[in-house]
Amino acid sequence: MKAIILSAGQGKRLFPLTENTPKCLLALGSGTTLLSWQLNQLAQAGIKEAVVVTGYQAQHVEQEIDRCRNQLHIRTIYNPDYATSDNLRSVWHAREEMTGDFILLNGDTLFTADVVTTLMANPPQPITVTTARKDRYDSDDMKVKLKDGLLHAIGKTLDLDSVDAESIGMIRFQGEGVAHFRSTVERIVESGKGDAVWYLSVIDTLAKLMDIHITTIPGENWCEVDFPVDLQRARSAITQWAMTGDQGLEAAAS
Repeated sequence: MKAIILSAGQGKRLFPLTENTPKCLLALGSGTTLLSWQLNQLAQAGIKEAVVVTGYQAQHVEQEIDRCRNQLHIRTIYNPDYATSDNLRSVWHAREEMTGDFILLNGDTLFTADVVTTLMANPPQPITVTTARKDRYDSDDMKVKLKDGLLHAIGKTLDLDSVDAESIGMIRFQGEGVAHFRSTVERIVESGKGDAVWYLSVIDTLAKLMDIHITTIPGENWCEVDFPVDLQRARSAITQWAMTGDQGLEAAAS
């Protein structure tokens, strides 16, 4: 199974922390960055191959990847449109890598290896979206609405009364799901609408045409980094994860 990580963005909502540092290289402690943590956890979960989509300060991201190549086989794809487009364009640039089963994940999603193994252990389905539940959802959450146990809609503007979960930014594609996703991405970009939308809008579109399955993981096993306060929470989270499991900071920093 291959993992494709979308790490092209600068992360302007994290200014001034990302003024000269890409979001994926923000420090978590003990020499660990967001990207090195992700790669370490993927490797611990049994993923052998990763493709990282780069953009802002790509040369520095490449240097970080060189530190992590002993964990799994890593390739990079450069997105020259990172400053003028949303993450659907990064997905489009990685479309040639979508020839077999893969996991797609956001570059700002932190997780334990258990999250990946839980997703991988799900029965084979064309598309499986990893979700988490909480008591309240805010305007920035990528909210999910379910119907008969399947994903019915996904987006930030869903009516809060209809929300059942949120996407954590990790999706598994298998079999026909790979082709459906790739062709829909290509069609949207070719229409000229690809620069202003998230790739999860493709999942919302596909949910009207096919079954989109979900797997739910504990909320304490993941976090995302969008704002400076999130970075502090992420640092606390990985310290806790390292204390309670085998997701060690030392391995992520090696």
